[in-house]
Amino acid sequence: MTPPTAPTAPFPDPEAELRRNLRRHRHFATGLLVVMAALMLGSYALPPGYWTDVLQASAKAGLVGGLADWFAVTALFRHPLGVPIPHTAIIPRQKARLGRGLGRFVGNHVLTEAELSRLIQRIDIAGILRRVLSDPATTRPAAEALAAQLPRLLTSLEDGRARRLLLRLLPRMVSGPAAARMLARTLRTMMAGGQHQAVFGLALAQIKVLLAAKEADLRDAIQTRVRAEGGALVGWLAGGAVARRILASINAELEKVEPGDSELRAAFEAWLNSEIDRLENDPERAAAIGQALRQAMAHPTVSVWLLDVWDRMKGALAADSARPDGRGAMLIAGLFGNLGNWLSEDEAARARLNAGVERMLRSALPSAQAQIAEFIAGVVARWDTATVVDKIELRVGRDLQYVRVNGTLVGFLAGGALFMLLTALFGRVAQ
Repeated sequence: MTPPTAPTAPFPDPEAELRRNLRRHRHFATGLLVVMAALMLGSYALPPGYWTDVLQASAKAGLVGGLADWFAVTALFRHPLGVPIPHTAIIPRQKARLGRGLGRFVGNHVLTEAELSRLIQRIDIAGILRRVLSDPATTRPAAEALAAQLPRLLTSLEDGRARRLLLRLLPRMVSGPAAARMLARTLRTMMAGGQHQAVFGLALAQIKVLLAAKEADLRDAIQTRVRAEGGALVGWLAGGAVARRILASINAELEKVEPGDSELRAAFEAWLNSEIDRLENDPERAAAIGQALRQAMAHPTVSVWLLDVWDRMKGALAADSARPDGRGAMLIAGLFGNLGNWLSEDEAARARLNAGVERMLRSALPSAQAQIAEFIAGVVARWDTATVVDKIELRVGRDLQYVRVNGTLVGFLAGGALFMLLTALFGRVAQ
């Protein structure tokens, strides 16, 4: 036999404490009203006299004041004693208007430009982004996820459109002062690591290979030139010797350049330094380099090469994304880390980022205010009426019970004071 299942414990009421407080204050206010009624009835049993009359007038005024405030407080949430008196149960009848008013208040007085500025300054979006980007435990999974999505993203692009966009953007990206500064920084980095001499050595080696491959053609060309300038006899007697001497001199000069401390290498380095300085400080030179780069990128041959690079890049990304330790993920993670370091070191960049976020949010603020107002109004309109009344009463009901208490006490004191004043002015007065 299956043992009986224990009854499931009900979920605790998150508003139980509010209900207890409201009940306690309501009982206190009602008890004070009962005290006023008891004092009023008890005063008739006291011996007649001035102070008995004062007590009786005070108790009557306190009772009336307490009843009036009880009626006013109750009329906000329901019909007093269940009687549908006009202009009572105000909150249930005006729920929709209450929601619209609450939405407009939040949109126009809470979600303001001043509050938005204070919020941006307090939460420091740039600081949060810096901490996230500087944490490898956070950026590594994000980098792997992005790297895995890159092939799908590239595949989703229409090849023809992507190619046209690439051919339009690259010439613009490599032209202008920004491109010249980027080229100057790249060249300085190469020189700091000594790569410029490696490039120079590679070019030199290619020239030597080319000379060796074309030596016979160059010799024939030199002999033909000597014959054309000096005549057939001179060409026949000295053409071969002149050609061999010229080629030998060229090879000898190239051998002199091979050592790392050669004059030509030093001259190349000095020329490269001067060109970098001109790129950084001469706007005309920077514009000329940018224009040359743009024309080169716009050349049909370069365009074909760029499209081939695009195809190769897509294939490489597709293969790389299949590996969790691929270069794409490492590159993106490194990019995230560099951005984090940049934000850590550059206070002005953090300020610009926060200012940019603030400008973006300011531009969207009017639309957000209207949407939030409509959202709040819709939420309140969809609430059950009993739920609305209950939630509002739980949060403001305790203060409203103090209104009842104050009305009772103020009525008691005011009634006694008014009775004594009128008695002093006119003698005995009716109660």
